Amino acid sequence: MTAPGHAQKQQKQQAPEPAPAVTPAAPYDADLQRLAEILGALQYLRTVCKANDGQKWRDQMQALLDAEAPDGERRRKIVANFNRGYRGFQQTYRTCTPAADLVIRRYLDEGAKIAREITARYAN
Repeated sequence: MTAPGHAQKQQKQQAPEPAPAVTPAAPYDADLQRLAEILGALQYLRTVCKANDGQKWRDQMQALLDAEAPDGERRRKIVANFNRGYRGFQQTYRTCTPAADLVIRRYLDEGAKIAREITARYAN
């Protein structure tokens, strides 16, 4: 037989830890993830095509992270999309080609469109 206070002590010790706070998804998270993927692709392709941008697209990504996802799972997902965009083209293009130039132009347009739409819909 256990002492009366002992059973309560065991229950307290076995209580589950509360789950860490999760930042709720913003309604535009899918767009941010796509934008991150585009930024990753542009960082790689513009470098391969000798655009002389330096770290411009990586810096844009950092600004996006600072504003939207300073930490946590949301940040991890956005970073994963940037890396997916970068690595996807890294595996395909070793030199600049007309196809790479076309992708750059399309991604610049798509990225600008996403940024405009997010700003128009959700900016305060």
